Amino acid sequence: METPATGPIFRDATDADVDALVALIESAYRGDASRAGWTTEADILDGRRTDPEGVREVIKSPDSRVLTVEQDGRIVACCQLEHRGDHAYFGMFAVSPTLQGVGLGKQIMAEAERLVRETWGVTEMQMTVISVRDDLIAWYERRGYRRTGQMSPFPYGDERFGIPRRDDLQFELLVKKLP
Repeated sequence: METPATGPIFRDATDADVDALVALIESAYRGDASRAGWTTEADILDGRRTDPEGVREVIKSPDSRVLTVEQDGRIVACCQLEHRGDHAYFGMFAVSPTLQGVGLGKQIMAEAERLVRETWGVTEMQMTVISVRDDLIAWYERRGYRRTGQMSPFPYGDERFGIPRRDDLQFELLVKKLP
């Protein structure tokens, strides 16, 4: 695992970051490179995780922001924060596989939760996670998120979200009350 030389720098993404963000997200979830970390989806999904158009759309959305994390002059992590009325949605979370397991994810979650409370005054964070990702769901539960049992279908047939390697994929809603 890499040891960062400097601490993380948080900032909002810009159009200039799109290619770096797509590369980061793909490296964290798809293909053999993703196996260097523990968040890989390579065993359940092939194909791509995102594309430049999708990332650019989130960056430009007035109710959304992409929080990036830089270390040593490069983007090493990101997440999407979207204002949805009385709550915020947390998505597009990626940490460079070589930096997973060193506590950076915890720092990002804490900063994201602080930002949505401060910026939008929301008292709840929501996210959806592929329900078969037990290790990832357990990680979120240790951060205070709870499973709701509320499921939504995986978009089978839409390759923008990947090519499923199994037929039982669905998303589960996780929620956390923010202090």
